Amino acid sequence: MRRVWTWIWKTAALLLLVLFCASCQKTEPETAEQGAVSWEELEFMETVPLEYAENFSITKTEEGYALISIAEEGDYLVVPEGMEVPSGVPVEVSVIQLPVENAYLAATSTMAYFCAMDGLDALAFSGVEADGWYLEEAREAMEAGRLVFGGKYNSPDYERLVAEGCPLAIMSTMIYHTPEVKENLEDLGISVLVDRSSYESHPLGRTEWVKVYGTLLGKEALAEELFAEQTARLAEIPEEADTGKKVGFFYISSRGYANVRRTGDYVSKMIELAGGEYLFPDLGGGDNALSTINLQMEEFYAAAREADVLIYNSASGQPLTSVEDLLTLCPLLADSKAVQNGDVWCTAENMFQSTMNHGDMIGEFRAAILGEEDAGLEYLYRLR
Repeated sequence: MRRVWTWIWKTAALLLLVLFCASCQKTEPETAEQGAVSWEELEFMETVPLEYAENFSITKTEEGYALISIAEEGDYLVVPEGMEVPSGVPVEVSVIQLPVENAYLAATSTMAYFCAMDGLDALAFSGVEADGWYLEEAREAMEAGRLVFGGKYNSPDYERLVAEGCPLAIMSTMIYHTPEVKENLEDLGISVLVDRSSYESHPLGRTEWVKVYGTLLGKEALAEELFAEQTARLAEIPEEADTGKKVGFFYISSRGYANVRRTGDYVSKMIELAGGEYLFPDLGGGDNALSTINLQMEEFYAAAREADVLIYNSASGQPLTSVEDLLTLCPLLADSKAVQNGDVWCTAENMFQSTMNHGDMIGEFRAAILGEEDAGLEYLYRLR
């Protein structure tokens, strides 16, 4: 009975918040009509050039307004600081007024962009607790209280977000597992930007999303510079980089399966760009397929025993410290070529949150494939 009353009180509180915000927004149309420019007058003539990304575009006007269009999500009008919201903006276009402040970030892969551009001041709320961050800047900001937990992506602290003036929530497509959360946030007057960087097949396509967040932070030039640094890292790899070495990327699940990346996934693409041959070339899937697949141990071992290099993915379990740790999880690998030759590596915990550094990662994959020493590497280390 207590749970029922708790649910009723929470629902009532949310309803009151929605009604309050709706009443506050009644004056918005009058304010918009007084804008110095109307939506119809905006001419989005300048297109931001993209090299790898396929799931967003950015166009700009001479006045400085920017329109971010995200595939399957919609359009976001970014209004420069000190300028008014144009009148007549279509209801389906979300408006983001600069400077962005007090934002709620619940898409972990996007934090790296804010860290790289010294943009954490734009954020007030995290969808992850401090111990869930492997990016030092994000963890330190939470420990210092500059960034606070605002509830998980599927259960945000609506009351706090509204009370502290959160204007923007940045979500991953995980939000569509609980679509009512997105609706609730929008009903409360909080714009919701759904990030689709994880849908980019090219690793540098994911990194190129820094241009989206550079636009939101008013740091477009810095975003271009940071992206150019990563493309330069890829350019350092010779055009004829193919080594012919077979490379496996995997982890052992608690149920005894080998979890591997599908063919065409961005990790397998990084291996190929680094000059390796991905161990499972025929594990493709449709557009909606998951990026990983579980294999029976016999099927995995049949391929893994011939791999020249094995890389263990620590993201879904405890990082390994030695080859012995790996063989405890999978004794069959004892006679594999990679184990016998000492070419077994493990990912660092920060790898999957370091979306800004895929050029660097490709360079580290090449170092592993070539059998170089791991001194100075940030995302991979050799198991002894």
